Amino acid sequence: MTKDQILSGEFRGGQLLSEVEVATQLGVSRTPVHEAFLRLAAEDFLDLVPRRGAVVVPVSAQEATDLLEMRLALETAAVRRLCRSAESIDSLFGELTELVERQRHGAAIGDADQFAAADDAFHRRIVEVAGNTIAGRFYGSLSDRQRRMMADAARSDAARLTELIGEHAALADAIGRRDVSGFEGALLAHLEATYRVVLA
Repeated sequence: MTKDQILSGEFRGGQLLSEVEVATQLGVSRTPVHEAFLRLAAEDFLDLVPRRGAVVVPVSAQEATDLLEMRLALETAAVRRLCRSAESIDSLFGELTELVERQRHGAAIGDADQFAAADDAFHRRIVEVAGNTIAGRFYGSLSDRQRRMMADAARSDAARLTELIGEHAALADAIGRRDVSGFEGALLAHLEATYRVVLA
């Protein structure tokens, strides 16, 4: 549960968490919370502070840059591969268009979690449909970090949500046109804009 609260942005970078307070909030004993804190520290989501609890590790500029580079490489390679298969790309275009509409709905009702889930599904499906299982597994291993950054961006302001919807529509359109270089340029601009919000 604590990990979900970090990934969703409920617990923010720099926030001090007390094992006792989290255990009380969740209605559990301190033991599972302590174990969760240890696991989250091993994953670099928490810094343990003796006798005080743990501090949520903020997203660093280096982490954001590293993630941007990996996402750009993986998603662009996926689209390049997809462009060789008209059947897969047409089906994917329909899925992506539906996910953009889910984002639009999430933004309209102020549901940041729905918005972020649709964002995650949008990018994940691009890699999955391309059919490279190794790339898909590696991309999946990045999902927690992506989810955390997207939650921060989705909670930033309504204007950024509108921009994100437009950026995703442009990405879907580039895929529909089988325009790999257009997709890559649009993805780079999209990721850079999102990470600027996260690191602000």
